[in-house]
Amino acid sequence: MSLLIYAESAEGKFKKVAFELASYAKKVAEALGTTVTAVTVNISDVSELAKYGVDKVLKVSNDKLAGFNAKAYADVIKQAAQKEGAKVILLSSTTDSIYLSPLVAVALEAGFASNVVGLPLSTSPFQVKRNAFSNKAFNITEISTDVKVLGLAKNSYGIFENAGAGSVEDFNPAIGDNDFGIKVDSVEKVTGKVSIADADIVVSGGRGLKGPENWGMIEELASVLGAATACSKPVSDLGWRPHSEHVGQTGKPVATNLYIAVGISGAIQHIAGINSSKVKVVINNDADAPFFKVADYGVVGDAFEIVPQLIEKLKAFKTQHS
Repeated sequence: MSLLIYAESAEGKFKKVAFELASYAKKVAEALGTTVTAVTVNISDVSELAKYGVDKVLKVSNDKLAGFNAKAYADVIKQAAQKEGAKVILLSSTTDSIYLSPLVAVALEAGFASNVVGLPLSTSPFQVKRNAFSNKAFNITEISTDVKVLGLAKNSYGIFENAGAGSVEDFNPAIGDNDFGIKVDSVEKVTGKVSIADADIVVSGGRGLKGPENWGMIEELASVLGAATACSKPVSDLGWRPHSEHVGQTGKPVATNLYIAVGISGAIQHIAGINSSKVKVVINNDADAPFFKVADYGVVGDAFEIVPQLIEKLKAFKTQHS
């Protein structure tokens, strides 16, 4: 019996969450007295996974899987789990894996716990701690099924080196045409920037920026910090920024180390989607903005004065320490 993870990737490279998941899986496997197997899709070099605890890699190479398809990928993971006799299957909580996890659980007749934050509290009975109520509370979930599927909350465990054996085996699961019932005509991609999914820092702007012509300072601040740019729902609805940058409960949830909100009042749906971020900084000229109630640091003032000064200070700091 082994523990199986889906090591998520994009454009032939592992996402950072794959290494966090591998790190987490290694510790869970040690508690269960088993090993870690990873299934990968269309990755040529899988050796890096061994650094974070993966003992075996099932390497899938198939042109049909060049674009993400939840049903097809879930079928691949199911077949990998059955091949390895895996009783615990781990996925991340990215947009793709949120779709995948319940499909995998149904296919394996497994219990499923999403938004897991931390190592299992007990392995007999099997209990995990999870985020609940839009990250405002925790609950303890017990899974009694023979096979268990867990979705690890992003940035909740960390990335740790803990070497595994790292053997590699080519795996050719049966993929039928019925796995591709939904056709994706196009995928909106952001190139040349840090993606929200992989970012440790996110700089987000709201209607307080007054218009798309003022977004330059958000992008410059993000560039200085090595951060991703994001926006609130009204901004994307107005067409100031692409919907791919919309973060919040109704957009992309983020759980970064640092989240900087500029000119965002803090609607409850937005806060719910970013509340798992470790440090939240708010810049707003309205001292009564709801965001200040959940912020770790807040600056009351004009963003058009504060942000340029912040950029200059950060540039000076980087120059001094380069």
